[in-house]
Amino acid sequence: MNPDPTVAFHTLGCKLNFAESSAIGRQLRKNGFIKTDFESKADVYVINTCSVTENADRECRAVVRKALKNNPGAFIAVIGCYAQLKPEEISNIDGVDLVLGASEKFNLPYYLRETSKKDRTEIHACEVEAAHHFIAAYSTGDRTRSFLKVQDGCDYSCTYCTIPFARGVSRSDSIENVVTQANEIASQGIKEIVLTGVNIVDFRTVKGENFLSLIKALDEVEGIERFRISSIEPNLLTDEIIEFVSVSKRFVPHFHIPLQSGSDKVLKLMRRRYLRELYVNRVEKIKSLMPHCCIGVDVITGFPSETETDFQETYRFLTDLDISYLHVFTYSERAGTEALNIRDAVPVNERRKRNKMLRILSQKKLHHFYELHVGKKSMVMFETENNSGMLHGYTDNYIKVKTAFDPALIRQLAEVELQSIDDDMEVVCSVTSDTLV
Repeated sequence: MNPDPTVAFHTLGCKLNFAESSAIGRQLRKNGFIKTDFESKADVYVINTCSVTENADRECRAVVRKALKNNPGAFIAVIGCYAQLKPEEISNIDGVDLVLGASEKFNLPYYLRETSKKDRTEIHACEVEAAHHFIAAYSTGDRTRSFLKVQDGCDYSCTYCTIPFARGVSRSDSIENVVTQANEIASQGIKEIVLTGVNIVDFRTVKGENFLSLIKALDEVEGIERFRISSIEPNLLTDEIIEFVSVSKRFVPHFHIPLQSGSDKVLKLMRRRYLRELYVNRVEKIKSLMPHCCIGVDVITGFPSETETDFQETYRFLTDLDISYLHVFTYSERAGTEALNIRDAVPVNERRKRNKMLRILSQKKLHHFYELHVGKKSMVMFETENNSGMLHGYTDNYIKVKTAFDPALIRQLAEVELQSIDDDMEVVCSVTSDTLV
């Protein structure tokens, strides 16, 4: 291996992947690697893949080509969910030297003791049942927020999902270790933590502690101004969790709650663990305690056997629901999932049409949510400027704002007045005097 070899990461997919890429990067730095930007010439390129994206194979190939364009002699390692599910498929991509699945990706430093290009791709992706130990991770590099992994894997069996095949059974960190990591993050000057996992509220420890125990402990961590919960299953979102967030010192009024369909028929076919009525109940509970709370929703359109009537039922359900925005996914077939056995596939062009309708609805919902807050004051965590010379940030309830660039505001929490919604669907704001925290 070259003295002081350089390594660059490209991460696809979710916040959990970003947390793990960052943790693996710290491992490599301890082993003598110098981390560099993916656009630069590096000795090693690590591609952390996702299985949820519709075109995982195409995305992976494109990133490999980009890496080899930067350095044709670079060592290419592909890790993560897609690497666990389709290692042989990845091994057929020209230039890939190493493929590591779910149980081996955190052993990357061991496999990079020798980084010469290989004549044949080396694969280490054992049965996913071997992925049963929790390995902690959090992201660094962004001085505004960190993604902190508290849970991994999933015991659910949704008929469309490959994540249990890619990440294994549900498992959690200890509260003690999560709090220790939160304090480490705070010591680096980072003020916001996003809690991440696959099924985050399935958090449980051998001591019988649960997710509510975890967030109560984190609420006492000094130096962190805000905690966000990345995504939370409606059937696990209890009254106690909602009530705690409503009075918390640090947990913000922002929930992202997967719905997937507003049709009970489709929810049953998806094998979700709730029906529409429970979802309505959760939204109403949140809004009764936190009227200003931002609620995001995941929805899948074009699931097998979803008729036009089913789709319209979902559309009307979401229209009437007091939510703030949608993340819309077009259903795509996944090898090994039970959804492949459901009859009456929806034509692809119809799936896309329904997706477009829901995305337009999302824009209307978001605009309405923003309108409700124009003219009000709110605390904003400012981040960095963009090419237009504006400074961006988010309120506690996830309204994206912008203001004239002021270097004193970068990575600071400040009170602002929300003034107007611009064409970029961002809220223009002005900073009130003497409000930096």
